Amino acid sequence: MCGTLGAVRVAVVAGPDAGHAIPAIALSLRLTDAGHDAVVFTGARWLGADVPGARIAELKGLAPRREDDDGDAGAKIHARAAHIASEILADLKDLSPDLVVADVLTAGGGMAAETLGIPWIELSPHPLYLPSRGLPPIGSGLAVGTGVRGRLRDAALRAMTARSLRQGERERSAARIGIGLPARDPGPRARLIATLPALEVPRPDWPDHAHLVGPLLWEPTEEILDPPPGDGPVVMVAPSTATTGVAGMVETVCDALDGTGMRVAATMLDPPEQSLPEWAVAGRGRQDVLLRHADVVVCGGGHGMLAKALTAGVPAVIVPGGGDQWELANRAARQGSAVVVRPLDAGSIRAAIGKVLSSPDFAAAARAAADGARGMRDPVAVCESVPG
Repeated sequence: MCGTLGAVRVAVVAGPDAGHAIPAIALSLRLTDAGHDAVVFTGARWLGADVPGARIAELKGLAPRREDDDGDAGAKIHARAAHIASEILADLKDLSPDLVVADVLTAGGGMAAETLGIPWIELSPHPLYLPSRGLPPIGSGLAVGTGVRGRLRDAALRAMTARSLRQGERERSAARIGIGLPARDPGPRARLIATLPALEVPRPDWPDHAHLVGPLLWEPTEEILDPPPGDGPVVMVAPSTATTGVAGMVETVCDALDGTGMRVAATMLDPPEQSLPEWAVAGRGRQDVLLRHADVVVCGGGHGMLAKALTAGVPAVIVPGGGDQWELANRAARQGSAVVVRPLDAGSIRAAIGKVLSSPDFAAAARAAADGARGMRDPVAVCESVPG
């Protein structure tokens, strides 16, 4: 077993998007704290980040190529993964890791590990999104159907997506063959599912090697953003960092809350385009610290921010964009800790915030989600237990 021989050298591979790079960095810090040697291969934007205890290296092969077709999701995932695998081989050889941890969207890390004969683990910085015979298709946002009609609905939806899944498998096989790997993908030795149980959905075919480890959170700044002075409720706004997120969230929330006596604090990398009223502030700041003051969070439903809010026991108003945000928003709403607003407009935001603040049930559900995260599997222990 890897962990029985002392320190383990781990290469953690993840793309540059914050929702994937940040959990990879958080995992590397956990590994380092446990006495292991971890290097994060990710986008160049993170090379200058101040991360004491973490080593960050550039993940080669991320730049789009002329032949890439971003309109073809399968090609984007599989062909680019094979390219990344080829580009990272030399760096992995030089590092000579005992284990590779590859983000679920950076499959090239797993392909490269397989090429070099290194065991690898898949990191999902969100719930398990593998298709299931007991769930409606992931991304639909639907609850599991009940009764005969509900089960028939789910079966019909799964049949509709089956063709796309088979196409993806063919594209993955072709990409693997192109870099000298067998067509059949054996998959990872283990999966780290870095989410809260409250955001996961029970399924009859949960993989034996998939481990629920809780969110992997890290703050990319040490700056503190204090809420505006006053006694009114604090509404924390966290616009999505994803390219598919909804734009104009801070401005719309301020328009919605004008005259209500509420205070707004928005954590964001870039300042808003319009000036803010005196009862609102925006800027960089540790989200975990600001959550201690927040009564409600308005966010896009990305897993990182949603997991932070629920871990802190703070309910949410979610304005989902693309990607998996619709799925996550509906899971949080069914759990009772969130209200979903779509599309974004000031009236709907004002009503949703009022609904959350007027009922203690939302905060109680958020606290229950936080309490349910106790006793998760330690991701470091999973890494240590993978056979060499």
